[in-house]
Amino acid sequence: MGKKGREIVKVNIKELLKDLNSAYADEWIAYYYYKWAATVVAGRGSPNVAKELERIADEEEEHADELAARILELGGEPERDFEDLQKMANCKKITFPKDPSDLDGVLKAVVEQGERCAIDGYDKLIKKISPCYEKDIRTFHLIEHILAEEIEHEEAFENLLEKKRK
Repeated sequence: MGKKGREIVKVNIKELLKDLNSAYADEWIAYYYYKWAATVVAGRGSPNVAKELERIADEEEEHADELAARILELGGEPERDFEDLQKMANCKKITFPKDPSDLDGVLKAVVEQGERCAIDGYDKLIKKISPCYEKDIRTFHLIEHILAEEIEHEEAFENLLEKKRK
C-alpha cells in the first residue's frame, strides 16, 4: 500500500494486524481440515461431499491469500509458523468422526466447528471495525466479503446434510 493509502487508515494497526492474523490462521486450518476430509470420506454419497469440501477448501485458501495481502499492505507479516497458526486461531480444530463413511458426522463437524466458528469470528471482527468504517474502508470490505462467503459455505454444507437425510 502506498503512502497515502497508509495515511487514511485511522485504526490501531497493531491490534488490527493481530485480528487479521487470527483470521488468516482460521482460514489455513479450515483449508487443511477440509482438504483432509475430502481425501478420506468414504461410502455412498461421498463423491458429492468430497467435491464440496474441495471447492470450499479452495475458497478458504483464497481467503487466506486475501488476508495475507491485506496484512502486508498494512505493514505486517502473515504468520509463518504453522504451529503458531493453531495457537492464534479462533477456530483451532475440527474433530471428525472416526468412521470416514459417517458423512453426517463429517458435515456436522465442518458446519459447527468450521463454518459457524468462522462466521462468529468474522461477525465479531466486522462489528469491531464497523465504527471505523471510514477509517479503514478496505479492511471493512474485505471482512464483509469473506463473512458473506462463510455464510454461503455454511448453507452449502447444511444443504448436503439435508439431502443426505432425505
